[in-house]
Amino acid sequence: MLENPEVAHRRSPVAPARRWLLAAVGVIAVALGALGVFVPGLPTTVFLLIASYCFTRSCPWLEERLLRVPLFAPYMRFIDERRPMSSRSRAIALANMWASVVLSLVWLRVSGRLPAALAIGITALAAIGTIAILRFRRAPRPEAVASEP
Repeated sequence: MLENPEVAHRRSPVAPARRWLLAAVGVIAVALGALGVFVPGLPTTVFLLIASYCFTRSCPWLEERLLRVPLFAPYMRFIDERRPMSSRSRAIALANMWASVVLSLVWLRVSGRLPAALAIGITALAAIGTIAILRFRRAPRPEAVASEP
């Protein structure tokens, strides 16, 4: 008997046990993200990105529901694949990331807990993050849009 193509399209190729685990991690990430909305210093966007990733691979309908929650709308607007990340948002993300990295390195250095390998690792991860932010869905340049037929 043939399956309905729409249902087959929605079914995840992930094994059932892994789907449950991903869904559970997604729910926990949403809970932590919700706390992050109200608790200063606790990140929200990171947890919502983790939840979105987990829900995409386990329960796509949960991801759709997550994207519709008004509390998370400001944090989830970059999940939409049709919207590019603005230059202002990109600059803010880079400035915050590097400020955190520099403050962490200074704090670790002053406390005497900064081996060279850790400093190199933190800096390398920040560089990878910088590349990811700079390459993440850029808005088309005005002259490129004007030249299209």
